[in-house]
Amino acid sequence: MKEHWAAIIEGMGEDLARPGLRDTPERAAKAYQFLTRGYHQSVEEVVNEALFPSESSEMVVVQDIELYSLCEHHILPFIGKCHVGYIPTGKVLGLSKIARIVDVFARRLQIQESLTTEIAETIMNVTDAAGVGVIIEAKHMCMMMRGVEKQNSVMKTSSMLGSFREDLKTRDEFLGLLKLRQ
Repeated sequence: MKEHWAAIIEGMGEDLARPGLRDTPERAAKAYQFLTRGYHQSVEEVVNEALFPSESSEMVVVQDIELYSLCEHHILPFIGKCHVGYIPTGKVLGLSKIARIVDVFARRLQIQESLTTEIAETIMNVTDAAGVGVIIEAKHMCMMMRGVEKQNSVMKTSSMLGSFREDLKTRDEFLGLLKLRQ
């Protein structure tokens, strides 16, 4: 990856011998390995058997999970937050594992729509929940720094599965709980 970054920087017309750029190809390669570390993680290793028996069948919501990703179209960042809700059926997922699942998929090249669906389907499969709701709100640098250059635009996507899709009361409860923050 280091050699590719060197070629990209030279392709921009820069001089890699310049003091500020001498080590940039290596730093950029390390940065992108970190930013795309989700390719080297699996859901099984992240969850690590952190499913616990529970009598609870009430909604569990984790909101404002920071997320950082790269769009697959321009390899530019999109930054935002993810809100996850699910209804357990005999087992609950360790709290930090929800954020870790978000990170596994966020740290890959993709579009926000796919990211939202991947997170929801994974939490549904891992927990065997009665329903899952995921909402992502993000600002996309590909829209802010280039192209249309709209600084205040926010993209919102949702994925509602099981009872979150089938039962309007469940969906409304989830959305209502998210509005509690100010």
